[in-house]
Amino acid sequence: MRLQIERNSDVPMYLQLRDSFREGILSGELPGGTLLPPERKLAEELGVNRSTVVKAYDELKAEGLAEGFVGRGTTVLSQLFPRSGDEPVMPLPWNQLLNEDSASPNGSIIRDMMRDAGGQDRISFAGGIPDASLYPVDAVRTVARTLLSEDPRSLLLPSPVHGQECLRESIARYLLTRHVTVSGSDVFVLAGSQQGLDYAARLLLRPGDTVVVEDPTFFGAIQSFRTAGARVLGVPIDESGIRTDILDVVLQRYRPRLIYTLPTYQNPTGVTTSAERRRELLRLAWKYRVPILEDDPYSDLSYDGTPPPSLFATDPSGHVLSLGSFSKTLFLGTRIGWIVGARRVLDAFCRMKQYTDLHTNTPAQFLLDRFLREGHYAAHLRIVREQYALRRNAMIRALEQFAPPGVNWNAPAGGYYIWSRLPPSVDVSRLAAAAARRGVSYLPGNAFFADGAQGTTHMRLCFAAEPEDRVREGIRRLMEAVGECSRDGRARTLEHAGAANPVV
Repeated sequence: MRLQIERNSDVPMYLQLRDSFREGILSGELPGGTLLPPERKLAEELGVNRSTVVKAYDELKAEGLAEGFVGRGTTVLSQLFPRSGDEPVMPLPWNQLLNEDSASPNGSIIRDMMRDAGGQDRISFAGGIPDASLYPVDAVRTVARTLLSEDPRSLLLPSPVHGQECLRESIARYLLTRHVTVSGSDVFVLAGSQQGLDYAARLLLRPGDTVVVEDPTFFGAIQSFRTAGARVLGVPIDESGIRTDILDVVLQRYRPRLIYTLPTYQNPTGVTTSAERRRELLRLAWKYRVPILEDDPYSDLSYDGTPPPSLFATDPSGHVLSLGSFSKTLFLGTRIGWIVGARRVLDAFCRMKQYTDLHTNTPAQFLLDRFLREGHYAAHLRIVREQYALRRNAMIRALEQFAPPGVNWNAPAGGYYIWSRLPPSVDVSRLAAAAARRGVSYLPGNAFFADGAQGTTHMRLCFAAEPEDRVREGIRRLMEAVGECSRDGRARTLEHAGAANPVV
């Protein structure tokens, strides 16, 4: 296989070398028993220090991909689990998978990465938040007045632990628009989908377990799984979603306890997993008997076409748990999410919620139930889809106009984010400060990778929170900062970069 080292990359050379060998091993290009090149010879061929090769080989050994013997060199390990043909899908043994002893929090779940707005002139592409100016304030006021006039005392009473029955039924009816057919009793109401991530991590993972995530993925999920003591292993994604060919071998070798995925308008890349990849992902989960935690907060924010049905909607076997939330389409303050899945899992969630916050906010549940039933949500959704599509387009046009050569980005069909990659000539260690001086912020890409060493040349840019004119101005400022931090010292911020290739 061909090995390449990018000397100007932000990723250390030994990790680049490790990743090249890892992909070759997992793809089958380097089968079990293959003798890797001698350390000194490979170092000379690549023009690197021998210690770089030694560290790369040590990484492969630590991951169980290779073994070394004095005098015999380093050899690729054989697959631990042989491939087999399709087998009948059996029910998952949820009683064995659930870790219900983990009922106490273990430190902070996620650090607050939302920055202070810093004044009206500060333009933020960093946070994944909706625009407050689009909040349906009038509709909320009307619904709230109606509820207060009908039965105000009910708004002040405790809620059932699993959620108000009326809201659970309303969510079940709403899920029909996503091709999900469930009853209200199959819906568990959460205080935001982040609570669902926390509960799933504590119930399904034990210290030392492995959880597979997309690489890159939502940083809040990485933190939740690590807080539970799990090892987080990333599988790369491309324009069609998670690389199921790599995932197949990872599942064989590591036997993880959980697969976490955001298949629709993924955070941070905006990629939507294709229908074919979704089928293959489900087949692998059935084959290796691994549950899938599907995080689906962006499906309603479609701008170009309709995404494929959710994994949960196409899984007849009960392997998928599906998280949802209205926070990205409505407002963050209500903190209401939900999960649908096997009844045994929802029962465990119910007990976990009793240990933590007893129940989700009662007035917010009644408010959201009425908001859904009276058609306000559907009307609001039409507005935000139109506005966010305009903002996405404005950001892409601004990037086309202001980005220096070598800056690439994607054009997502929905969601909140544009995933951008900077050329190696940009000194990313200076970029955040240079952008801040110009009153603009973004989120560096390394926060979204499982190993934390990749992605420093990437940026996640949220286009949802700012109007079109500020999106354009913010990109102009940010690309000016990129030009300032280019190592050749020339700010080429006003050059037209031409068409950009998709970046994953």
